[in-house]
Amino acid sequence: MLVVNARQFKIILTKDSEIMQHDPKKPQRKIIRLKGYDYSKPGYYFITISTQNKLCLFGQIVNREMILNEAGKMVHNEWLMLTSRYHNIVLHSFVVMPNHFHAILEIVSSSIGENATEIKRKTIGDMIGAFKSIVTVNYIQGVKQSNWKPFHKKLWQLSYWDVIFKTQESYFRISNYIKENPSKKKKKE
Repeated sequence: MLVVNARQFKIILTKDSEIMQHDPKKPQRKIIRLKGYDYSKPGYYFITISTQNKLCLFGQIVNREMILNEAGKMVHNEWLMLTSRYHNIVLHSFVVMPNHFHAILEIVSSSIGENATEIKRKTIGDMIGAFKSIVTVNYIQGVKQSNWKPFHKKLWQLSYWDVIFKTQESYFRISNYIKENPSKKKKKE
């Protein structure tokens, strides 16, 4: 790839010789995944998903306790439904907050019979993308039918944050963080 700097924009030539213009005034999407890592392989993953513009849509913190509204209950229930869609995952600690969501998700190895055709394993990105999409569709229905607070263009931020656990200590530390997250918020988000 060849990148040529210019005053107003960059011209990026890909190996297919396509020309794309880049506006330096617009924020750039950062690649936040580990390069070369297989996000479908068994392991424990800490996930954080935030609403677009940090809108508080899922409830509020009252006396250091998260009180879910109907939208927050829907997010909670849709997270639990992931195990019926993806049979090779186990859900661990999670919390729906007013404007974000934290969870620990475990991918377990799935046994495929010797004669079975190979099934493409789903990545964390596939699973989180499906979750965000289903929640968005349900949220839009809630806006139309139940007067939930509307959002502008997108319910969720474009991506999500993840941490791959390498030690049991980090798992317990993050699990405790998730459980205590509402109590650490001193005022409404």
